[in-house]
Amino acid sequence: MVTLREVARAAGVSLATASRALSDAPHVSAGNREHVVRTARELGYRPHHAARTLTTGSTATVGLVLPDLANPFFATVAKGVQGRARETGREVIVADTDEDAAQEHEQVARLLGRVDGLVLCSPRMPADALAALTATGRVVLVNREAPGVPSVSFDVPDGVRQAVDHLRALGHEAVAYAGGPRSSWSDAERRAALDALDGGGARRTIDLGSFRPTHGGGVQAADLALAAGATAVLCFNDLVALGVLARLHARGVRAGRDVSVVGFDDVPAATLVTPALTTVALPLARAGRDAVDLLGPGPDAGSDAGLAAVHRRLPVELVVRASTAPAPARSTAPAADPEVVIR
Repeated sequence: MVTLREVARAAGVSLATASRALSDAPHVSAGNREHVVRTARELGYRPHHAARTLTTGSTATVGLVLPDLANPFFATVAKGVQGRARETGREVIVADTDEDAAQEHEQVARLLGRVDGLVLCSPRMPADALAALTATGRVVLVNREAPGVPSVSFDVPDGVRQAVDHLRALGHEAVAYAGGPRSSWSDAERRAALDALDGGGARRTIDLGSFRPTHGGGVQAADLALAAGATAVLCFNDLVALGVLARLHARGVRAGRDVSVVGFDDVPAATLVTPALTTVALPLARAGRDAVDLLGPGPDAGSDAGLAAVHRRLPVELVVRASTAPAPARSTAPAADPEVVIR
């Protein structure tokens, strides 16, 4: 293993200069920095993270806590975090909390002392617990906002508006909402946006209740939507929407003809079913990358400097596919639907 001392000797500089050049520290000329970096690359030098931690106090590590790594939403955010962390010389430790707020609290408390910064994605814990934890370390939120804590979120109100406008333009009067977990900040955002659009009018959205953000949650929601007479269902996320599609097919209801379905997120599976899912696309990978950027420029992110309370709201876009169509005439009877398949 090539040592820093060997890099310094080969580059013809002092050990201190080599260290400053490779850690992007100040007081090194651009020429010397470039020369040392090139020499280190030629020799195959890799920094020893444990030694750097002892000398600089930085672990060059980012923690990522999320509710469910099996959910494509969080997996895509994680890829964004991982990619940006790699580009800035950092490693990532991932913790999956299984949608459990108590476990989430424990994981965050454990990681804060081991990493330079923490990306907390869609936290389920109450606001007071979140405030207490984020006050003790460098934390950036994804898909949630909190006073004084930097965050990256999505323009959910605009996404809800786009989805509802689309369904109303297709003639749907009985639009239902299949909600997410009660502890979800983004579900509360969706509900607030729906309330603002309803405005107390006669065309109020039918509230089907709260469901697990999974395929099984969508299966439950579909039965309630049919019982309520809904001709369209806006779902908390794409996994719920896929469950709705599957249940409609099982009951002989033509998804996209008798009942329109809209998801949220635009995960890869949205295009792998028949009918393909209309959904509100979110820039998930970009959110992960932006969150790492808000932590700081690189391994020096573990300094005592505080984070600016920047709140980034990323734009969203409705992607129209075959799962939405004009509302059926009241007299139209349900017929068999082509099988919902995974290609």
